Amino acid sequence: MTAYLNIYDEATVKPWCNSRANEKKAWQSIALLDTHVDPLQAMQDAAQFGIRYVLIGICEDIGPRANVGNGGAQDGWQAFVKRFLNQPDNQFLASDKVLLLGEVDVADLTLAASSLSNQHPRQLEQLRDLCAQLDQRVEQVLSLIFTAGLEPIVIGGGHNNCLGIIRALSKHKNNPINAINFDPHADFRDCEGRHSGNGFRYAYHEQRLNNYHIIGMHELKNNQAIIDALAAANFNYDSYQSLQVRREKTLSDACQQALQNLTDAPLGVEVDLDSISLMPVSAYTNCGFSVSDAEHFVHLAASQTNSHYLHLCEAAPNQHPSGLQAGINDAGQIICALTNAYLQARENVKSV
Repeated sequence: MTAYLNIYDEATVKPWCNSRANEKKAWQSIALLDTHVDPLQAMQDAAQFGIRYVLIGICEDIGPRANVGNGGAQDGWQAFVKRFLNQPDNQFLASDKVLLLGEVDVADLTLAASSLSNQHPRQLEQLRDLCAQLDQRVEQVLSLIFTAGLEPIVIGGGHNNCLGIIRALSKHKNNPINAINFDPHADFRDCEGRHSGNGFRYAYHEQRLNNYHIIGMHELKNNQAIIDALAAANFNYDSYQSLQVRREKTLSDACQQALQNLTDAPLGVEVDLDSISLMPVSAYTNCGFSVSDAEHFVHLAASQTNSHYLHLCEAAPNQHPSGLQAGINDAGQIICALTNAYLQARENVKSV
């Protein structure tokens, strides 16, 4: 059950941690898993001692490349984790309820994908086969977390990883789940082989997705077949143009109205970081939402009693116009802010 999980220990984390006199950092409160005990048992034990949230990274860009997109999403997790560990630990964040678990092991898949080009049909097919293998690993690791009664915060990689998360939660609950997605793309392309653009379509096809709502879907970045497929599934969206251009309703109203229709099943909170203007991502944009808009979305969705996870994907630090280091700085700061928004909101509600 744990063949595809790289568990962090103190030796792994220590090089990322900084100290300052008279200041307690988050890493001094965050828990690590006991590597001498079966991981499921160790997580169940952690839950008994007050741990509620699990940070898990996915360092891959196979999904975006299989979607004929840019690489770089493998660096989002590392940009985040160093920033998160070194933020101050104070009364406003429940760092002592957070477990830093580690990463889904994707090393062999990454190596197999490294020489493949998404511009050659046969190699594109191979990338999509590798993405399907990745789905199975993500599902396996997330199943452990849900079985232990903990809430995962999944960071890094492409939006393809939503499928493994949705499968794991749906199977754990023995029912299809709901999802709300802050994203200019519906990720509802045809089931043409797995990639970052069709995770929700596969989840729906497998009867793992009960209801789905996209906030900020761009009217001109989704083809007609996608829009028709959403309508056929009776899934809804509030477009970027309706919220930001025509200003037909506020972001708050759109989120709250959508969430009122997503209370009948466990809820997944999804954020594709390419919804944010100037964010270093696989699909860089100047025409998106602000960081504070994304934080507000996360706050509202995480404030629902039926929320069960947060998924932050598609950050690609190497896509920053000023280079990799600037991208690491921006991506780390923004992913950290969204994670904090989730943690703060969850501490103010009682989950079900």
